[in-house]
Amino acid sequence: MAREEKPYRVYRGGRAKGKVPSVSSRAARTRRDGGGRRDDRSDSRVIYRGPGARPDVAGRPRWGRRIAIGLVVLLLLVVVWAVASWFAFSSGVSDANKRLDPNAKSALTAQSGLLLSHSTTVLLLGTDNARVGGREGDRHSDSILLLRTDPSHHRLYYLSIPRDLVVPIPGYTTQKVNAAFQIGGPALAIRTIRQLTGTDINHVVVVNFADFKDLIDALGGIDVNVPKPIRSNRFDCPFATQARCAQWQGWRFAKGNQHMNGERALIYSRIRENMLDPSETDVTRGARQQQVIDAVSARFTSPGTLLKLPFDGSSVAKPLTTDLSAGQLTQLGWVKFRSSSGSSIHCRLGGDLGGGGTGSPSEDNPATIAMFLGKSAPQPPTGQFAPGCVIGRTLQ
Repeated sequence: MAREEKPYRVYRGGRAKGKVPSVSSRAARTRRDGGGRRDDRSDSRVIYRGPGARPDVAGRPRWGRRIAIGLVVLLLLVVVWAVASWFAFSSGVSDANKRLDPNAKSALTAQSGLLLSHSTTVLLLGTDNARVGGREGDRHSDSILLLRTDPSHHRLYYLSIPRDLVVPIPGYTTQKVNAAFQIGGPALAIRTIRQLTGTDINHVVVVNFADFKDLIDALGGIDVNVPKPIRSNRFDCPFATQARCAQWQGWRFAKGNQHMNGERALIYSRIRENMLDPSETDVTRGARQQQVIDAVSARFTSPGTLLKLPFDGSSVAKPLTTDLSAGQLTQLGWVKFRSSSGSSIHCRLGGDLGGGGTGSPSEDNPATIAMFLGKSAPQPPTGQFAPGCVIGRTLQ
């Protein structure tokens, strides 16, 4: 028998009969099998990668595919959330638009361009028709505030107008400025403030402080920095009996940052007298109401509020009466979000106010209005009832 053709093949564990495969046949089989082998024990193709290596099974799910599916599902959830939020919020704003007197809309100056890129002036009127003490039918505009946006510089301007300031009311006699709202509603208030300041008013928002209580509770409360300790006079006693109310000393607020629920925030915004500081007046009260409005506005843009919009969106606009559409309110919120609180300008008009005052406007009010319009640099007030502007904080 030839030496090259042994009747057996030699393996490490023994030998078996048969023809020894030649080198050329092994190479051909290697090329045919792609360098691997066929595993008849499975229907899947297994590629051998050496001892200890994990087989690469064709058809096994890939992590990339799972991640892609997860991202698509997340994107769909975000879209559904956004659509639900928009419809809920838009529904509430639509109701707020219907509450506005058509005469008020005709008294406004048309807005030019988007609020995102063009300056606009908004008149904020805070009404106090609390459901206590027989004041349910009152129409008091106890807080009068002009807001001017400056999107190009990411800055907001506020102008507080004391309610006891005596001014000419178009078509009526000279009276306190808050009488305009009582006589003719927001339409007459717009014309009165425009005549007083010489400033066109593009939009109006009437805020009902009585409804603010429920809104603030729905938002989870607000954070307010109380500048000084307060003990109010004994208004709106929380106790049921007259004897208990006679012993009660009034509402108390400590100095510093405080988290307030709706009831506390409403009380804080309505305090007229601070027994610990008799010099405080309605000017100070207006500043407190401005703090509450600012805190609520800041809360609107918080992540927690945005997540709850599909469920609470319609209640957000419940305390409001306005001409602003849902889209315009969204733009205004974005402008406020982009604006730095440290660079905001807070101004107020002044006059002969306080006990025994005539309410006549200060001669320096026109200069303060120029500061509000950005035509001159801010100058702080020189006295308790003097006009002026400060940067980055609310006037007290």
